[in-house]
Amino acid sequence: MHDRITADTQAVTHAAFLSMGTAWQANQQFPWEINRWVGGIENVKINITLRIYSNKWHVYAGLAILNPAAKKQIRQYAESVTDLYKLMIEGRRDELKRRVRAAGEAVFKAGTNGQDLLLKDEVLDRFSLSNREREQAPPNSHLSLLAIVDCWSKLGIVPYDHMICSTPLFRLWLGVTEYLFRNPELLEAALDTAVDDKTFRSDDLEFTFAARAWSDCVSFGDFESYRDRFERIQQYFAPRFPEAVKLGNEMMKTILEKTATGQA
Repeated sequence: MHDRITADTQAVTHAAFLSMGTAWQANQQFPWEINRWVGGIENVKINITLRIYSNKWHVYAGLAILNPAAKKQIRQYAESVTDLYKLMIEGRRDELKRRVRAAGEAVFKAGTNGQDLLLKDEVLDRFSLSNREREQAPPNSHLSLLAIVDCWSKLGIVPYDHMICSTPLFRLWLGVTEYLFRNPELLEAALDTAVDDKTFRSDDLEFTFAARAWSDCVSFGDFESYRDRFERIQQYFAPRFPEAVKLGNEMMKTILEKTATGQA
């Protein structure tokens, strides 16, 4: 049971953010320098990705590779990413929407809509590495978020069940996922963007490659490959670690206060 809870609340979360960093590095991007990644959900993605890569590789490798439940969940996450990406590029809008909405209904069950969101706009916008003014950001397909809910649904995981023993990082991940899925207009925009708008298409392609590669690395139990991949990407982002860790600590404090007190 402990292995499953650890996998539910940590390993898949780490895999998602590791994949984001891998995709940005593959595209030679520093996302905080690009307008489409300024503000809101994007702040959380960037700060937590850099927070993870600022740590030692073995902190995450052991949790993933030595835990059978984690291997299964990380593999399902990679499959969910791949399946959804295929629906996007094939233009299968109705099937994509049906699958994502069904997953959302399974994870965010009836009754949760009356609860306060873990994260709100004023919290999401407070923590940015970017010096740029936030403009009206273009809609994002949010493949990483759609896939985690699809993954949870496929595995029968209800993330709220483990809140009492979850990490602050997991609560942030759940917070931004919930923010997307409990905002019907935002979710609809993400799904339409995934099919119609090619702005994030190359990013989503690299993210899909990355999710599958991290899953293979974990499935094969390959610590050396894990270390090589991790440290290569770590080096790419290293100059921004001090600022990202500071902002990340403030974000963690905010979400902990929110989940402890129920206050925004």
